Amino acid sequence: MANKPDHYDGSDIQVLEGLEAVRKRPGMYIGSTGPRGLHHLVYEVVDNSVDEALAGYCDKIEVWIHPDNSITVADNGRGIPVDKHPKEKIPTVEVVLTILHAGGKFGGEGYKVSGGLHGVGVSVVNALSTRVEVNVRRDGSEYRIAFDHGKTCEKLERTGDAKGTGTKTTFWPDPEIFTETTIFDYDTLANRFREMAFLNKGLKIVLHDERANPGAAMSDAAPEPRTEVFQYAGGIVDFVKYLNEGKETLNKPIYFEAENADGTVEVSMQWSTSYSTNSVMAFANNINTHEGGTHLDGFKQAVTRTINDYARSKGILKEKDANLSGDDTREGLAAVISVKLHDPQFEGQTKTKLGNTEIRALVQTAVTQGLAEYLEENPKPAKRIIDKATQALKAREAARKAREMTRRKNVLDSFALPGKLADCSSKNPAESELFIVEGDSAGGSAKQARDRKYQAILPLRGKILNVERAGLHRSLSSDTISSLITAIGTNIGDDFDADQARYQRIVIMTDADVDGAHIRCLLLTFFYRYMPELITRGYIYIAQPPIFGLKKKNSRSPKIERYIYDEKALSATLAEYDDPNKFDVQRYKGLGEMDPDQLWETTMEPETRTLLQVNIDDAAEAERVVSELMGDQVEPRKEFIQKHARDVRFLDI
Repeated sequence: MANKPDHYDGSDIQVLEGLEAVRKRPGMYIGSTGPRGLHHLVYEVVDNSVDEALAGYCDKIEVWIHPDNSITVADNGRGIPVDKHPKEKIPTVEVVLTILHAGGKFGGEGYKVSGGLHGVGVSVVNALSTRVEVNVRRDGSEYRIAFDHGKTCEKLERTGDAKGTGTKTTFWPDPEIFTETTIFDYDTLANRFREMAFLNKGLKIVLHDERANPGAAMSDAAPEPRTEVFQYAGGIVDFVKYLNEGKETLNKPIYFEAENADGTVEVSMQWSTSYSTNSVMAFANNINTHEGGTHLDGFKQAVTRTINDYARSKGILKEKDANLSGDDTREGLAAVISVKLHDPQFEGQTKTKLGNTEIRALVQTAVTQGLAEYLEENPKPAKRIIDKATQALKAREAARKAREMTRRKNVLDSFALPGKLADCSSKNPAESELFIVEGDSAGGSAKQARDRKYQAILPLRGKILNVERAGLHRSLSSDTISSLITAIGTNIGDDFDADQARYQRIVIMTDADVDGAHIRCLLLTFFYRYMPELITRGYIYIAQPPIFGLKKKNSRSPKIERYIYDEKALSATLAEYDDPNKFDVQRYKGLGEMDPDQLWETTMEPETRTLLQVNIDDAAEAERVVSELMGDQVEPRKEFIQKHARDVRFLDI
């Protein structure tokens, strides 16, 4: 983008304020003190290395997860300056690590474009760690400094000669801050680094996990550390291909870029036969802006207008025809919009929405020109794209008519609910729960077991429609899908309103067997495609019914002594007893095999049950996996099964 600065030393680091408040209110700086906040620490250190790459000084970043769950991040950038800071009169690296808002991103010439928390990041990591060690290589020397709970405990010292330049940071998260867990999840980090590598063409990010691989422990292979390299010569074009893995595509990825005084924009787009409209991802300075913003607004407006203009110019849309909507033009579209700005304005501390108004025009102009040229120069794929959008328009119109028919049918009772729904008496969504239960038998047990005040039961008969392979119109014609939509109350598509949810805890409760797992997967696909905001709000849960029950042999009492939730736990539990042959092991093939009291005690009673909350930590990976497992293409699904078969804990035959 801009010319590189001629120098980078202490004078480029400007100080705004101190560090005192971070440990008192960590959530203000990293979002939460749960797993998401814990992993955010890693991202902040890595973001600083990526900023070096954006400035043109770094092309390799390595990250280690150590056996004690500490993290090391190393890069081959310029190295944090170690000279005495002109204002603070201490080494600049110490300023950067101990003073909030100290960094090369505040008015100095250190960086023209950056992500991170604008200099907040590494000092916050220091404040929320029991120990931080930093090694810097620059000017032919290596230096070392260490910190304890955010305070300098080992002053900067020169440790020897060094070739090259770079920074290595190791930190140990503070368990007093991260009380829920200090264990890093490999897949969470891998997904983030893959995303970063896509967004920075050619940048190599290497992730090492020195802990025993827990997945290998489930197979015959010996547990061993693992290493994964993320590097993509095609940048966001490769990102779009990744998003569309497992899908039948309509065109080769389109790519264009533009630049002006406000910043740069890169866009890559590719349509598939998928019915999804949520595969458009927007980034600003490498930050995934989940809530969109001005760059995404400009993109959507340009795509809708350009496709409508092209369709009318070619006579595909007649004068009497309605315009294609934004959803019509984006159905089946996978796209990545990446903007780089000198002064990004994000809404909120965790940066989920971009607010820069000037970037809207840049993106809009770039997409309008780039997409219009592509459509004109590539008439065959252009026709496939327009046909896809017009089919979406027809399906949307059919779905609208179906919704109107439903409304007219229920005009005398606007709150008509599915006949199979056993609703709760409470009308307060915050305390109400909906259990979606597999089959009438289990539904009967659940209805008897529930607390009628706040627990509703909706039994499903058989497997629901796979909405990944069906369009909206076909999905709405399914009684099961219609019952789900009506019971939940939010509607879908243009009429979706998460605030109208009748329950803020929706629990998928299926049998602990292969069929139950399949139904659970189909339901999750439905929520992901048609009600994703219910997932992001944390409303969707998965029940954890027991698989085994231990009962004393020859006992006249029907009482179950222990409930067991997986085979590994069964072996461990039996090993606790001197004579496990004294117990009968009952295998629950389905929820219907438990009497109402057992179902209540194990799976529905808030004080004793275990629920898994469903979330979407990585939208790109979720999109790809849903398409891979639930889409039309057989080969990617086969490859996925072969790859992960050894990780399966047990198989019910």
